[in-house]
This record gives sequence, structure tokens and C-alpha cells, in this order.
Amino acid sequence: MVVNLRDLPLIGVVGSGDATTRLEELAEEVGMWIAHRGAVLVNGGLDGVMKASARGCKRRGGLTIGFLPGTSRRDANPYIDIAIPTGMGDMRNILIVRASVGLIAVGGGYGTLSEIAIALKNGKPVVGLDTWNLPDGIVRAKDPEEAVDVILKTTKDA
Repeated sequence: MVVNLRDLPLIGVVGSGDATTRLEELAEEVGMWIAHRGAVLVNGGLDGVMKASARGCKRRGGLTIGFLPGTSRRDANPYIDIAIPTGMGDMRNILIVRASVGLIAVGGGYGTLSEIAIALKNGKPVVGLDTWNLPDGIVRAKDPEEAVDVILKTTKDA
């Protein structure tokens, strides 16, 4: 069976580039479930949650895309298949959100908060694992498998 890559849902995984071991473990499992469900992982291509989620995705044979803040593809972590250097710094967050059918936020700081806000403003679902506690908008998941399932069930493109 031939799969057309443009038919696969792109799921954004966002979180801190400097994550705790627990957050990296959650992110890696999220990446594995994304690959298991036949989706493509999109993130910022660097370290922490980004690296861990991409590593998990690759362990299950999945495809990863990283929108990098700088101008060199060499900055991408080794688990990124398609590295897109944007030269846009934090403004790349908009590209990550716009390319994705929805986001899974794992922990995160203000950069993650900006991605969450952009996604919610654009009507995209956001599922959270140990992330920001906002009054509304973020769907809480009990584990990484549920996080991926919620995104796939709530998106039109999936």
C-alpha cells in the first residue's frame, strides 16, 4: 500500500528545550504514539521535549519535521528527518502551530505558552501533559496515548 504523505496528520509537540527527565519521558512516549497512530510529528527541532518526542517517534519508525529558529539545518537534533531552518527565532512558533492539526504541550515555559495561545486563537485543539494551567482551552490528558488520541479525534484533517 502506498501512503501519500500529504494525507497524514501533522501533530505538533511543544515544550521546553530544557526539560526535566519526567517531561522528556512523557514527550518520548507521545512521539511513539504519534508514530504508532500513523501521524507525523512536528516540533521546534532542538533539545528537551523536542528531542525526546522526535526520538520516540523515530523509535517507532515515524516521520519528524523540525522548524528551527536559526538558519542552519545542522542545529536540528539527530531525530529530525526534515529540518527547516527559518531564521525566525521564536517567531517559528507560528509555523509549528499552522503546520499542525493540533498541539500536545508537555511542560513548557513562555515559548510553549505562546504556541498554546496561537493554537487556541486559530481554533486548533491543544492537549496538555503537565503544562500550563489555563482557565479554558487546554484539554488535559491522563497519559501520552490519550493525548494523541484526543488530537486525532478532534481534528478535521486527521
